[in-house]
Amino acid sequence: MKPIWIVDDDQSIRFVLEKALAREDLPVRSFTNPKDVLAALDDDEPQVLVSDIRMPGGSGIDLLTRVKERHPGLPVIIMTAFSDLDSAVSAFQGGAFEYLPKPFDLPKAIELIRRAVEESVREQVRDERMAQMPEMLGQAPAMQDVFRAIGRLSQSNVTVLITGESGAGKELVARALHKHSPRASGPFVAINTAAIPKDLLESELFGHERGAFTGAQTMRRGRFEQADGGTLFLDEIGDMPFDLQTRLLRVLSDGQFYRVGGHQPLKSNVRVIAATHQNLEERVKQGLFREDLFHRLNVIRLRLPPLRERREDIPALARYFLQKSAKELGVEAKRISDSALARLCAFDFPGNVRQLENVCHWLTVMAPAQVIEEKDLPPELLGGAPVLSVSPAAHEAPAAPEPAASYWPATPAVPSYEPPASVADPLAALSLPAAVSTTWVQELEREARALLESGQPEVWDTLTRQFEACLIHTALDLTRGRRIEAAMKLGIGRNTITRKIQELGLDD
Repeated sequence: MKPIWIVDDDQSIRFVLEKALAREDLPVRSFTNPKDVLAALDDDEPQVLVSDIRMPGGSGIDLLTRVKERHPGLPVIIMTAFSDLDSAVSAFQGGAFEYLPKPFDLPKAIELIRRAVEESVREQVRDERMAQMPEMLGQAPAMQDVFRAIGRLSQSNVTVLITGESGAGKELVARALHKHSPRASGPFVAINTAAIPKDLLESELFGHERGAFTGAQTMRRGRFEQADGGTLFLDEIGDMPFDLQTRLLRVLSDGQFYRVGGHQPLKSNVRVIAATHQNLEERVKQGLFREDLFHRLNVIRLRLPPLRERREDIPALARYFLQKSAKELGVEAKRISDSALARLCAFDFPGNVRQLENVCHWLTVMAPAQVIEEKDLPPELLGGAPVLSVSPAAHEAPAAPEPAASYWPATPAVPSYEPPASVADPLAALSLPAAVSTTWVQELEREARALLESGQPEVWDTLTRQFEACLIHTALDLTRGRRIEAAMKLGIGRNTITRKIQELGLDD
């Protein structure tokens, strides 16, 4: 283990801490001023830094700032006299691990340093794991079957049909198939056939010539041309309009197609991977999907299991998504308690991996402390509100699960899923205390709708910043600017409120 660095101009403080830490078998290195510490950081790094706040030649607060610039994850404990406490707390909340008031109780000081050491070790292990994190996670047998199938198909250009519920990660599997195929150096082009209006889908797939229709000012290459030499991923293929299915079948049969408004046949060397949450066999029987296209796509079928069939993967996925969200938001990654993890593992996640990722993003923003407890989980996981997510169609009985990887002919049926009916009142899905008026929520909904419909960029960040700034400003007004008291009223940590004040520019 790396040594603990102690920075204090008081020799007695250094001596006491050195001896106490030595008794705990913890290595120690001492400094008398911040300048020597910064010089030592060029060649070495501590496990934990313990620094006084007032020293000749520099302050502990300045040292904290400089150290955090170079080593953001290093735990720093600031020692401060009671007369300095208020200024110290407000100044270093943005980065210090904890503060230690002088005179301190030695056993409590050693306990605090041990906690900082444990935190530092956990962060190192977590960082190493994140650095080694594969593109797909899964120790469950069902996911291992999928990984084995991807491996078997690694040298093949055969067409693959991926089935599974919405949010299960079908595009990730498609990208893995492309990455580990002979076409890995070529482009990977994805298109959701259910998300594009029927009138535009043909042009999206095959391109159009200039003047082919009103608004076609220039020639445009379609996705088949863009994916030449690589892989084209057709997501939600079961929702493709019937007449376009005929054109797709022709391309898959002979590799030729025409741009919209074009007369010159084009060829494209493309491997097609399709995905659907629909029961294609049932849609063929209903006359909604061409049987010959189904057989053309269904050469190799991979079934991606829903998250409820691989619950043992939830802890690793949750930690991964918490790290990912923290990195995206530029904040410290939160940890999750065993009780909260147990609640996550017990939840069925009808929205699958995508829903778990959204939950982890919500927790990164909304959980009040660095350790997520069971009470911090969103209402739908605690039984407080219905989950608006993809679920089995009410009129269909669930089908027996099919093998994760099956080769043609693929006889087991794939369950058919469709989005639930729209909710008349979006606020009905929110679990609000009876004493809280929904007026502000309605105003928020109107504001969000206006921004989204106008095409405003970064709507999430804009509204989140306004919401956080309003909360913090109100709390500070009530506490007359006392940040620690404001943080307690808001139910957040003192580090969090200082960081947010800086991020939101409320100091100005």
